[in-house]
Amino acid sequence: RAALDRATVLLSMTKGGKRIDNVWGSGGGQQSVKHLVKEIDMLLKEYLLSGDVLEAERCLQELEVPHFHHELVYEAVVMVLESTGEKTFKMILDLLKSLWKSSVITMDQMKRGYERVYREIPDINLDVPHSYSVLERFVEECFQAGIISKPLRDLCPSR
Repeated sequence: RAALDRATVLLSMTKGGKRIDNVWGSGGGQQSVKHLVKEIDMLLKEYLLSGDVLEAERCLQELEVPHFHHELVYEAVVMVLESTGEKTFKMILDLLKSLWKSSVITMDQMKRGYERVYREIPDINLDVPHSYSVLERFVEECFQAGIISKPLRDLCPSR
């Protein structure tokens, strides 16, 4: 009964059907993880070249794998950690903010992506010195932008 009540609420919300598709998807789950990771990586690189947030959002939705959007979050944050300069930092922040506000990336997917970065930061730091400080700064900016919650921000590892 509780599940039916919740479904009724979700469907009656504005863009309810779109929100349901963002959570469950309507296809695309037949692709290999390796292929999806490659597609997401290309999507992010193309976005960094073009700066077109709407195109990046469209490409992500065309993959039809909302259960895998945490991979985009993970790859995007790692790109920030590996980059030099402010351009990538700001562009990825803008992309995540847009995907969050449009409900393309859900709270759960955002959380899973960040938690994965948190788990792997010791290994990332071996290849990218100062990644802890960049991560702390990026996480704080994301929190200020309303992309992540306070508990998720507080989980951010520090050196």
